[in-house]
Amino acid sequence: MALERTAYVLDNHDKAIVSFSGGKDSTAVLNIALEVLNRERSLRRHLPLRVAFFDEEAIPQETEDYVRRVAERDDVALEWYCLPVQHRNACSRKSPHWWPWAPEDEAKWCRPLPPEAITALPGFPIWPAEERLTIPNLNGLLAPPPHTTAMLMGIRAQESLTRAHAVRLRSIDNYIVKYRIKSKDRQAAAYDGGNLWKAYPVYDWRTEDVWAAARLHGWDYNKAYDLMEMAGIGPGGQRCSPAFGEEPLQKIHMYAQCFPDVWARMAERVPGIGAAHRYARTELYGYGGKPPKPAGQPWPDFIAHYVHKHGEHVRPKVAARIAQVISRHYRKTTHPILPKAPHPVTGLNWSFLLTLAMRGDFKERRQESNQLMTKHKDEQWRQYTAELAQILTDGTGRELGHPRPLPTDPHAIVPDEHKEPTP
Repeated sequence: MALERTAYVLDNHDKAIVSFSGGKDSTAVLNIALEVLNRERSLRRHLPLRVAFFDEEAIPQETEDYVRRVAERDDVALEWYCLPVQHRNACSRKSPHWWPWAPEDEAKWCRPLPPEAITALPGFPIWPAEERLTIPNLNGLLAPPPHTTAMLMGIRAQESLTRAHAVRLRSIDNYIVKYRIKSKDRQAAAYDGGNLWKAYPVYDWRTEDVWAAARLHGWDYNKAYDLMEMAGIGPGGQRCSPAFGEEPLQKIHMYAQCFPDVWARMAERVPGIGAAHRYARTELYGYGGKPPKPAGQPWPDFIAHYVHKHGEHVRPKVAARIAQVISRHYRKTTHPILPKAPHPVTGLNWSFLLTLAMRGDFKERRQESNQLMTKHKDEQWRQYTAELAQILTDGTGRELGHPRPLPTDPHAIVPDEHKEPTP
């Protein structure tokens, strides 16, 4: 199916480009595309295949070595971009972004600039730093009109609900998505991407499928994965991207263990990295346990306390994200948001909102719906009503910040349409 999808995409677009990170998923996409091109004579107009690699600076030497091997292939035309793109720095609330290869930080670069580096791209602003684009927002610069261009990407639904949603919008050609920049993320210099389409030919593959394909077909791959495997990190937790983002931060210790050379430079690269290395998997960074709310303080005030810890430039974005999630809850139900028990319809609780306040979740990868127990709805209702009953008993209901009076009988709030039939 991946071969068929790729052939269809290449046949129906003027130009094609593979978005390549050096990771396992883009490795699968690259090899599938090359197999299609080398066996389909009618598609050989795409050879050598254009491949775009955005070097994120704080990456293992094994990744650089692998990308260089790919670039040496006769059927590949690799573009090695070393641009100061905007990245998330979840190590610090005061400095929420960092820019790999930023000229002002040259003394702190984690690696020497590769000789293949492309350091300028028409339309990409180097100065001021605040206008530098994210990688998703600059993709349109790689595909100027009038041609239609397909960008083949290693997006898989298994990775997150957000990615799964991306391929559920349509029943036909659901793996082909028109490139657009969300209005709320629009940056001043961003190109609107008029003729670029994103294609996800391996969207329904699982991690096991990716490695099975590499084994069966003898594909070359990034040897950084071997080091992570030997360190006891399972396939689902292996990442080759920089460890400064919200999700990769949990694996920051992996860099110190597996890639000591690049880690020696990473340890001084971004603000807050030292604290993140020591405390990334603690409540200080919103993982595991949460800080206890002071008795008597309303939950909205407790959340606001952590929102205000962020820098003034990103504080409104964090607050807007939290307001969006709360609004979504009350569009679906009039029931209160509880401290621990997720609501059985929306999946929202104050603990989830506290995580958003502490971490920011700028890429909106954390979704309250992840907390829904779809196969155990009865049990989730029991947990919700039991916690609400306890709140009514101990008199702390005013701390919920609920816009309506709380019900006197929590067991009567379950709407009939959400009750599971009695066996």
